[in-house]
Amino acid sequence: MKAALLSLLLVLASWQVAFAQTVIDTTGGRYYRPIFSNVTVASGVTYGAAVTSAGVNQALTMDIYQPTGDVLARRPVIIFAHQGGFLVGSKTDAYMVAVCTQFAKLGYVTASIEYRLGFPITGFPFPAADTVGVAQAAVRGMQDLRAAVRFFRKDAATTNTYRIHPSYITVGGSSAGAFAALEVGYIDKATEIPAYVGLAALGGVEGNSGNPGYSSAVLAVLNLSGATENPSIIEAGNAPLCSVHGTADGTVPYFQGRVGSFLPPKYVYGSGRLNPRATAVGIRNTLRTLRGAGHIPFESNAAYADTTFRTIRDFLRPVLALPGTVVTAAKSAVSQPVAQAYPNPAAEAIRIVVPETWINLAEAQLIDAAGRVVRTISPISTRDLNMLRGSLKAGIYSLKFPGQAPVRIEFK
Repeated sequence: MKAALLSLLLVLASWQVAFAQTVIDTTGGRYYRPIFSNVTVASGVTYGAAVTSAGVNQALTMDIYQPTGDVLARRPVIIFAHQGGFLVGSKTDAYMVAVCTQFAKLGYVTASIEYRLGFPITGFPFPAADTVGVAQAAVRGMQDLRAAVRFFRKDAATTNTYRIHPSYITVGGSSAGAFAALEVGYIDKATEIPAYVGLAALGGVEGNSGNPGYSSAVLAVLNLSGATENPSIIEAGNAPLCSVHGTADGTVPYFQGRVGSFLPPKYVYGSGRLNPRATAVGIRNTLRTLRGAGHIPFESNAAYADTTFRTIRDFLRPVLALPGTVVTAAKSAVSQPVAQAYPNPAAEAIRIVVPETWINLAEAQLIDAAGRVVRTISPISTRDLNMLRGSLKAGIYSLKFPGQAPVRIEFK
């Protein structure tokens, strides 16, 4: 009897250890207070290599910050990309060092990456950026940042040097770095990149910057004074978004506007358009609007830097308590089709738009939080489904389609 009881206790103990290692523990002030006094920096860690716009093969490096003395087995990661308009900047820029240090003291592993810079400048004697080149530079930055995400997943699966949790990897950036982070988080198919960019010649969405065979999916995106070419790249089911942006930004527009020059125009949408889009498709998001502030004010103003730090901290900590990114295989350059639900959450009705390939599936089931089927749609005969709340209680539901990804919807 004693032997059987001991065996049972050992099984339970091992199960508890295994469970503890699959989630992020946010208790005891970790990830909220600076519980570590110092950080240890591994400088110049090579995470890949890629060909630049000038045709030169460049080694890609990062500086990795860890809380000194931390013994936790699995830790979340934040990877930052610096500002500089895809022409200048470095992983050792003062703001990158400061923000990586701040979050490492909270318990995160953080990294500041070098990524490929440079694109054509035309229009002598009044030079201006070639906007095709700007778009291509953003793609190269995206590809390098994806390689950095894959680097940490590869490390977790092999040497485990940095003891990171592969399901809790966040990407973020300032200005140009934010463009790259947004593309990592929300571009998941080649059709979301304009044809004039020539994506195939650049290596596709994933690129060839290193660490193939691992996913570049992320837990969340930190957009600091960044923008994208089209808000529609943000779709239902994507990663949560945190944005910080000044309303008087004359470099990257808070709402929308043109950057660069010559045709085709590089017209972009800033945080004032991206976060409302995230809300419309049901993505958790935070927008910190800096009234009257210009471009990247947090890099030169201590008060704005503190506001930005607190915004990111308060946004990320609840995300860490949620199930992390589900990673089963390397992320494909062409993603599987997904349904979209909006407005989400809703009070009375949610419109569900499904891909053409889902039409004539046998049925869809609405599952409540207890796992019960509370409604069935049969057959799925149209792309547009109007889901009426009816007698359903307020709460979160999962709309499951045969052989396809479920859609999270919420009635309030």
